[in-house]
Amino acid sequence: MTNFSYIALGSNIGDREYYLREGIRELQEHPRIRVTELSSVYETAPVGVTDQPSFLNMVLSLRTDVTPLELLEITQSVEQKLDRVRDKHWGPRTIDLDILLFNDENIKMNELNIPHPRMHERAFVLTPLCDIAASHYVSYYRQTIQELAAPLSGREKEGVHLWKNCFGQGGYGLFES
Repeated sequence: MTNFSYIALGSNIGDREYYLREGIRELQEHPRIRVTELSSVYETAPVGVTDQPSFLNMVLSLRTDVTPLELLEITQSVEQKLDRVRDKHWGPRTIDLDILLFNDENIKMNELNIPHPRMHERAFVLTPLCDIAASHYVSYYRQTIQELAAPLSGREKEGVHLWKNCFGQGGYGLFES
């Protein structure tokens, strides 16, 4: 499992915590994926379409031997299994799984863009990503994750609040061996 990737997870319909747990479990149970780390979980204000419930967002890292397109198929399959409906762009969803980074690749295709095209603008992505990869250098941006997060406006950061820690005292325990 030589490839690494960072995946953003979000949910704002129904039992948001359940959908995050199930999304992680589905990825973890895939024979060609090993989930290696989880960020804390953040409650975030919706962006784009703001007339909807708040999200729970987090990021995980994984190791895999699949290609980026295969990983996209896997993440979309998990979304479908967890009743993701795509009827409104940026609308409410049970689960959203976005590939943020895959190795140090720069991919521009109709169905897949890596790095994720708006990750550098979103505190709800960069804040949890900083939990597990603050010093990770993204050559496409020529900055670390922490450097990408630094210029985000206070207003953008205000909409992101720690909901639950994943590790340490009071740890979240999203996956347990």
